[in-house]
Formats: sequence, C-alpha cells, structure tokens
Amino acid sequence: MTTSYKKWSNLVSWCVFTIAFLTYLLTMERTASFWDCGEFIACAFKLQVPHPPGAPFFLLIGRLFSLLALGDVTKVAYWVNMVSVLSSAFTIFFLYKTIVLLAIKLKRKSPANLTETEMALTFASGVTGALAYAWSDSFWFSAVEAEVYSMSSFFTAIVIWAVFKWESMEDPATENRWLVLTAYLVGLSIGVHLLNLVTIPALALVYYFKKYPEPGFLGASIAFLSGLLILGIINSGIIPGLPELAGKFEIFFINALGLPYNSGVSIFIILFLGALVWGIRYSHRTGKVLLNTGLLSLAFVLIGYSSYTLVLVRSGYNPPINENNPSGVLRFVSYLKREQYENRPLLYGPSFTSRPISQERGAPVYTKKDGKYVITDYRPVYGYEPGGSMLIPRMYSSQPGHPQLYQQMTGLAEGQKPTMKHNLAFMFSHQIGHMYWRYFLWNFVGRESDQEGAGTLLPWNALKSFPSSIMQNRGHNNFFMLPFLLGIAGLAFIYAKGRKDLLVLGLLFVLTGVALVIYLNSPPTEPRERDYIYVGSFYIFCIWIGFGVMGIADFFKRIIKKPSLQTALAIAASMSVPVIMVGEGWDNHDRSNRYHSVDFARNLLNSCAPNAILFTGGDNDTFPLWYVQEVEGFRTDVRVCVQTFVGTDWYIQQLNRKINQSDALPFTLDTSNYLTGKNEYIPFYEIPSVKNGINLKEYLELVKQDNKAIQVPLTSGEMTSILPSSTLFLPIDKKKVGAMGIVKKELTPFLTDTMSWKVGEKDLYKGDLVMLDIIASNDWKRPVYFSSTMGSSHNLGLQEYLQLEGYVYRLLPVRVEGATDGYVNSDVMYENLMNKTYWREMNNPDVYYDDAYRGAPVVTARLSFLRLAQQLIAEKKMEKAKKVVDKAMAVMPDDTIPFDQISAGFIGPLFEVGENKKALDSARIMALRSDENLTWIKENGGQRNRDVNIDLFILQSIVQECRRAKQDTEAEKYDALFKKHLLAFNMYTGEK
Repeated sequence: MTTSYKKWSNLVSWCVFTIAFLTYLLTMERTASFWDCGEFIACAFKLQVPHPPGAPFFLLIGRLFSLLALGDVTKVAYWVNMVSVLSSAFTIFFLYKTIVLLAIKLKRKSPANLTETEMALTFASGVTGALAYAWSDSFWFSAVEAEVYSMSSFFTAIVIWAVFKWESMEDPATENRWLVLTAYLVGLSIGVHLLNLVTIPALALVYYFKKYPEPGFLGASIAFLSGLLILGIINSGIIPGLPELAGKFEIFFINALGLPYNSGVSIFIILFLGALVWGIRYSHRTGKVLLNTGLLSLAFVLIGYSSYTLVLVRSGYNPPINENNPSGVLRFVSYLKREQYENRPLLYGPSFTSRPISQERGAPVYTKKDGKYVITDYRPVYGYEPGGSMLIPRMYSSQPGHPQLYQQMTGLAEGQKPTMKHNLAFMFSHQIGHMYWRYFLWNFVGRESDQEGAGTLLPWNALKSFPSSIMQNRGHNNFFMLPFLLGIAGLAFIYAKGRKDLLVLGLLFVLTGVALVIYLNSPPTEPRERDYIYVGSFYIFCIWIGFGVMGIADFFKRIIKKPSLQTALAIAASMSVPVIMVGEGWDNHDRSNRYHSVDFARNLLNSCAPNAILFTGGDNDTFPLWYVQEVEGFRTDVRVCVQTFVGTDWYIQQLNRKINQSDALPFTLDTSNYLTGKNEYIPFYEIPSVKNGINLKEYLELVKQDNKAIQVPLTSGEMTSILPSSTLFLPIDKKKVGAMGIVKKELTPFLTDTMSWKVGEKDLYKGDLVMLDIIASNDWKRPVYFSSTMGSSHNLGLQEYLQLEGYVYRLLPVRVEGATDGYVNSDVMYENLMNKTYWREMNNPDVYYDDAYRGAPVVTARLSFLRLAQQLIAEKKMEKAKKVVDKAMAVMPDDTIPFDQISAGFIGPLFEVGENKKALDSARIMALRSDENLTWIKENGGQRNRDVNIDLFILQSIVQECRRAKQDTEAEKYDALFKKHLLAFNMYTGEK
C-alpha cells in the first residue's frame, strides 16, 4: 500500500499543480500591469535596482525568464510574468503536500496502513485546501503578474512543508540536512520579500514539540521566544546588521588608517567568514551537533542572502533605474533599512497631533570625498512636547489629509489629542477591521465589487437588490460563506485531533495576519488595497479548509454507516467550495488581452515633443513609463523626472548624466548644494525689498553661493536659505524663443520679456528647488512637461503658463490669464490624441478592466478628449470636434469602460456637433445608473459620500447640457430626478 500511496499522492499533487498552472497561464496579464510590475520587469530585464529593500533573487530569476523572449522585447513582460505563474503553481503544489502530510500525522497511521477510503479522503483534503487557495481572490491576483508576492508565497509554502517534513524524519543526520535546507530557503526568500520570516517563531514550536514529546507551557513559551529571537537576528542582525558592521570597519580602515576604499569591507568579510568556517570545523571535530547544525544553518542563510550582492554590483554600474544608488556599503545599509520611507512607530511614539519641539543629531551621513568618508549631515532625531508620545501609537501620520481622516474615523474634534481609547478604536475598526478582516472575508465569504473600499458580500445578500453598477461588476462575488464554514469545520477537526498542530498553525495564522497588521501600523488611507500582504494567513486558513473535508467525513460517520458513501459525500460536498470560488472569481481575475497599462504609458510619452523633460508622480505615473522605455525602447529621448525622487541626492546625480537617448539635464546649482541635509527645507520668509518678486536665476545663484542675504538661522543654529518672495520671475529672450517656433501663432501676442508667477506663500522643499532649477537652467532648449495625472498642486503655481498637448502640460513662456488648468493647443493635441495614441482591446467588452484602469488612466484619457473637443468647438472647428468625441466614445465605450463623471461632460459637445441621438442615449444610460446608485445608497445607509457626490454631479451635468441644447423635455425629466435625490441626501446628511 505504501508504494500505491506514494504513486497516487505524487500523481494527485502534479494534477493539482497542473490545474493551478493552467489557471494562471490562461488568466495571466500579457504585459506589464500597473503598480510595481513595470518597475520589476524593467529591473529584471536589465538587472537594475528597484525600490528598497529590493528583490535581487526575484530579479535574477526574472532575468533568466526574460531570455525566453528570444529578442522580442514586447514578450519580455510575458515571460517575467511567467515567474509568478510558476511560483504560484508550485505554492499550490506544496500546500497540497503540507495538508496531506499533516492529515497523515493526525490519523496517527503510516501510509501503508491507510484504507482506500482513508487514502481518498486524505487526497481530497489536500486537493480541496490547495485549490481553495489557488482560486482565492488575493492570491490569484498576485499569481498572474510580475510582483514579488507570488514567489514570496512559494517560499512560505516550501519552508512550512520542509519543517513538517523534517518533523516526520527519524534519522538524526537526515533531520539536520532538512534543517539546513530550510535555512537555505529562508536565506533565498530574503532576496524576494521579508514576509516569509514571520513564520519562524511558530515553526520553532514544531522543533520543540518533536524534541520534547511531553511539552509544557514554559517550554513552549521559551521555544516561541527563541523563534522570535531567531527572527530578530535575521531581520536586524543579519540583513542590515552585517552590512552596517562592515560599514563601521570601512570607515575605520579608510579614515583612521588611510587605506583605499572598500578595504574595510574586504577585511570584515575575511574575518567574519574565517570565524564562521573555524566555528563549523571546530563544532564538527568536537562532535557538538547542535552548534554545528546552527552554524551550518547560519552559513546557508548567508548563502541565500548573498543574492543581495547583485544590488551592490549593478548599482556600481549606474543603470538608468538605480534607486538610492546603494553602490557602497554605507548607502547599501540605508537601502536595506528603507530609510527613504516614513518611519512608523510601533510600541511607543508620537501621534498625529504631536509637534516636535527639539531636534538632535542622530546617525551621521557620510559622503566619499578625497579618499575619506566625510560627515555631511546627521539624521534628525526629534523630541516632542510633554505628553506628545504614547503607547501603541496607531494614529501617527501627519501627512496632508491624514489628520482629518483620523478625526472623522474616531470622532476627535479639531485640536483634540487622541487617547489610548481612540488609538485602540482606530486599530480595531480600521487597521484590523477594514484593512484585514474585510480582506479575509473577501477571500472566504464574498466581495461586493472590485471598487476601492468595497465591502464584503454575505450569503443573505444574494437575495438583496443591488444597482447594476455593482451587480454587473465582475468583482461581485458571493461564495455564500462556504469556504469560511469549511475552514471552521477544519479548525474544529484539528482542535479535536491535534492540539499541538493547531497551536503551530494558529500562531502562523496570527503572525501572518493580525500581528502583521499591528507591525505595519497602516495610515488612514493607502494608494490601493493591500490584501496581498496578508496572503500568508489566508494560506493557513486554506490548510484548515483542507481539514474541513475530514471534519465533514467525521460528521457523516454519525449518520451514514457505509465508509465509502461517507467519504464520497464528504468529498462531493467539500469540493463544491473551490468549484464555487473558481466559478465566481474567473471573470475578475482573467487579465488576458489587457494592454492598456503599457498603452497608457505610450500615450503619455507620445504627448511629448522630442527630447522632452517630463515631470511625473510616482507608481502608476512612472513605472509603466520605465517599462516601455527600458524594455521596449519606446521614446527613450524623453527624460522622465519622478517628482517623489527629485529631492534626493542620488536621483539628482542620475539627472546629471545621460541616460539612453536623453542628455543630462541642465542645473545651476551643483551637487554640493544638493547633498543629503543641504537645502532639504526652504522656509518662506518674505523680504520687503523683493516683495514684488525675485529673478529666479539670480535667486538660484544666491542659493548656490550660500549667500547670507537669503539665509536665516534654524533652531539648531545652522543657517538655511529661504524663499524671500511669493512671486518669481524669469527673463525671456523674445526673439530667441520666437525663432524656436514653440509658441502657437495665435499666442505670440502674449509672449513678453518676463515670465512672472506666484509660487505661493509657502515653504519649498528640495524637490521644488530642483524643478525650479531645471526650468530656469533649461532656457527653453528642451520641452518641459508636467504629467496631467499629477494634479495642479504639483506644478509650482505655473498653471497659466501650461499648454495642454495630450496627456501632458507643456511649460511655455506664454501666459493666458484665467487658465487655471492650462490652455489647449488644439492643433498639437489633435495630432497627438487622434494619430499617436494606442487603444488595444479597450473597446473589447470581454476584457476585464479593474479599478486601477478605470481610475486615473481612463479619467486622463476622457478628460483629454473632452478638453480638446471643447476647444475645437470654441474655435468653430466642428468637423474635427465631431471626430474627437466619436473617437472618445469608440475607444472607451460604456460596455467596456462604464461612463463616469467625465463622460457626463461629453453630452454638451455631442449636442454641439449634431450627435443628438448619442447625447440623449448617453444621458439616459448615465441618469438611470446614477438614479439606481443613489436610491441604493440611500436605502443602505448613505455611507458612500464620495459616490453620492459623483452621481449628483452627473445628474446635474445632464440637466445643464440638455437645457443648453434646448432639449427641454429631457431636461425637466432629469431635473426632477436630480432634485429628488438632492433633497433626499440633504435631509439625510443634515446639509443645508
């Protein structure tokens, strides 16, 4: 029977793998998705350096897979995505094996003694749990794109399996080999993502339970704390600790002994590795088995961790993407510690109302200079007012908008300080409730829709009416709570059969779920849903789902006598769970034939003139651009300047050199003015003599010289440059600019000798100074653009000098008063939008576009078409305007990309160009949908104020446009609808 068991178990495990692999292969995104995927694919293709703390092992594997594109750069993304597909399929493979391994253990039988029905039930448990995870919402999402979370899940799965496999070994030598293998896997996982490390404390209990057959509470506690210690050693002592210690050696040997750069690092490596080798040999000679195994495990963790040498090596070559420039050991430590990101307090720290009252010098910041390491700044350590810090600070962020959200969520009044009660209320309601439990229910109970902030869908909601915008949303999935109930049944089964294993799995569930929530301490709002972070806890729950099959079989034993019938019914009932999950989830995870993330980037770049300088935001504004430039080689003449990075010294150094076909950017200030700690913050401090404005070029020269005329002392006693006026001006050589032909003929009368604008009575930061420096130093030689996705708050008050040419605003020395959102160059914009844009599959109703696509990309596109159409109508170019609105409706139709608030603006232009039927049809569709939405929101509590405002705006726009077009009957009908809802929500919200 043992041979039969092994044969059938292997066959079933590979069948499960094949099912998962085919699922992900068929639903995989064919190109670079939004968010980090474009960055990771570009970095894998050229082995570049992504955002901290990096993922070098993932990039190495991605680079190998990219070679399968065989020179076709448009297929690189496909093959790097395949890394996630295979990683995810193997995750399911090892989940199946883990469930089966634990099921055999719980039966307390060897495989040789299993009956056929027991064997079938064991395999069915593994299949059910594995496929439930394969088709769970959050895991499936990451499985089909080039993100690190799928490979991270793979390492979590194989490490958990390896530990339980080690537990089943009886030969001590074999046991130790499995421990060393596990250590190596943990080391490799560091080069992917650190989430795998949080499993270590729980897995330490497996070791304890095996070595001590009669465990006690004290022993278990010591084992768990030992696991926490190992986690701390790896997370703090090895990952940043060893490089940090190497950095101290480096500084000593270079600064004190005068040796060349990298000598200290080399000496440290020799000493450390020598000590490790000596320790391994000593423990082997003296027969100290535990010490030898521990040192070997440490060695193999380090071997796995050595993938990080990729970061040091490749950064030294200054690739186009080289975030933080971790080319030396000191910058490498900063990279590993993620020091560019905001620190989140964990156990004790300030709240969002705390104000710093002192600043002290923290760790020094070193810079290479003349063969030494010179201190150029100190990291600030802030002291807060008495009572400004508190235990478990959950509400800590003072970023724009966050204090107001904290107040709304907890009922705090303006200026009121949060108490422990407020902190805990926020933690339980938002961080655990909204940012974890809601995600958990998405996966095992149901999901209302794919819109950001969407709630859960409970079984009884199946009888509830929803508006079509939710019912027809592909993310509207109701699992009728069956996966959740099956998991609870499995939890009860393992509670009855194996308390030790329940403790291990329970701790794994908590550590990868709620404990992670507390550690991450999320702010009141995130750029996107973060459910993918918690897939480790969903993985453990799916193990319980697998055991649920056995729980149901145990229940059937009480009412059915025939073992084969018990097993058949239990398997049939349980297998319905993953079947329901795949049936509900396929349509909102199928990303095949979706290309607009890349086409959006192409459209953005094609809106720019040759050799342009393009300022963008972060993430979705930038990563697709990096992908199309670095991988597909598209429009590499455009220099993408990421606004979130332009204030950092490493990025300024990159801007100072040629990249691809883009020459170095012009600067007035030199690198010494942009060192870390220099000109980080430039306070507004008006000087009466320059109240009416200051010449930007002269101002930059004063900053460059550290001129005392524009400096004030900080509280620390150091001097800093100030912004002496809210108005800046820039002299213009009219003749030279006119000869360039960059100003439209109709706008030449607005061309003057001086460009003057209000930057505002506000403090500047280094990033603002860099942008002003580039603008002034460029002297109109290269086109300067701002991405329209950034918002007007990021263009330094230059709105009236911005010319809209597609998806971007071009800065020109021409002011159009009142153009608070720039002005339209209809000739250039018409050419860009009508002839230089890409819309692959955007009009295909069978292709799934989620909230990330329906957000900024679609809004940007529709708004660009709308503004162009409105300008053409104003210029009486009706034929062109008609082509524009027709194309906008054709490439983004309602049945693929549902009409939104921007679409309501097209009703007027459609009437203007004679498309009355299209206008009325569009108005009817939008009005009915808004009526449905508002009625439903009112009946279900009116909690979605943002959605209410959007739908009211749509109805109001329809009424206004119908009246302008003299469609009085339609206007009255929609006006009655608008007033009905306006009155209802005013009464409901108490607004006047």
